Amino acid sequence: MKLKNAVKTLTCGAAALALLTAASVTFAQSAPIRILVGFPPGGSTDVIARHLAVGMQHELNRTVVVENRAGAGGQIAAQALKGSRPDGQTLFLSNSHTVSMIPLTLLNPGFEIKDFTPVGLVAVNPDVFAINPAVVGSPTAGLREFASWAKANPGKGNVGVPAPASAPDFAVGVIANALGTDLKSVPYRGDGPVAQDLVAGQIAAGIGSVGAMLQFAKAGKVHIAAVNGTQRLALLPDVPTYAEQGVTGYEEVIFTAMFAPAGTPAETVQAYNAAITKIVKSPDFIEKLSALGISAQASTSAELGDRVARTNRAWSTMVKNAGYKPM
Repeated sequence: MKLKNAVKTLTCGAAALALLTAASVTFAQSAPIRILVGFPPGGSTDVIARHLAVGMQHELNRTVVVENRAGAGGQIAAQALKGSRPDGQTLFLSNSHTVSMIPLTLLNPGFEIKDFTPVGLVAVNPDVFAINPAVVGSPTAGLREFASWAKANPGKGNVGVPAPASAPDFAVGVIANALGTDLKSVPYRGDGPVAQDLVAGQIAAGIGSVGAMLQFAKAGKVHIAAVNGTQRLALLPDVPTYAEQGVTGYEEVIFTAMFAPAGTPAETVQAYNAAITKIVKSPDFIEKLSALGISAQASTSAELGDRVARTNRAWSTMVKNAGYKPM
């Protein structure tokens, strides 16, 4: 009799646990998916996230919301992802500066790349080197012409960059060393201000995104002299790469990608990757990003992991060669 009661109790307990688990799964599936963004509303990463959110909502039949955790170059959002449960409810749309450069330049960033699971690549955003032709005195000056001008005008070879301890910041040293000239990196808060001061003649040159520089290049106010990456851009077929002009070591292109917390189930990551890939390859998404001067590009989770590792190696060399000490 006691055995029968015990079996009955265990059976009831198992049934209750099954119901509780089912209820939890149902709740999880009905809860909104959060996409963390480490920058304020209106910036390129935020705009990409909102386009993705609309597409994911359609593909997954789930509510998807963008949550801005702005500050410290994406560091705050990255820390928030690390502290999130690996249940598929929280994702992080990050650029490579946050996941690859911050861990190299800060002693205690509050996260490591091992804290994240790569989901998939979303876009690549090459930087361009732009020159004010009125300041330099040549409407078509390339990197070597700019280097010659800087040698002839000591103290004026100032190059604006979007942020301190960023890839463009270190790239100025790479360019100066390769061309044998003295250039000074001038950090700003974003490439918008870089472009504005470049057009105004406050600086002779600047490194920024295609989106930040293209409108001024079309108006003849700046000349785009180089693009990073291993090949020329379809949007700027006449602009040579750095390597074509004798500058090597700045081939890695800024990317934007989706990450989940470490430990997120593989099937969840695969489902998100499939949805994101479909969105990123859609003509509508490609067109929207192209308007920002950004190229939509998809990948598998494994390919994104490889890209992050490659970027870390390349940028680690840049940081080391610059003699920069993490703070």
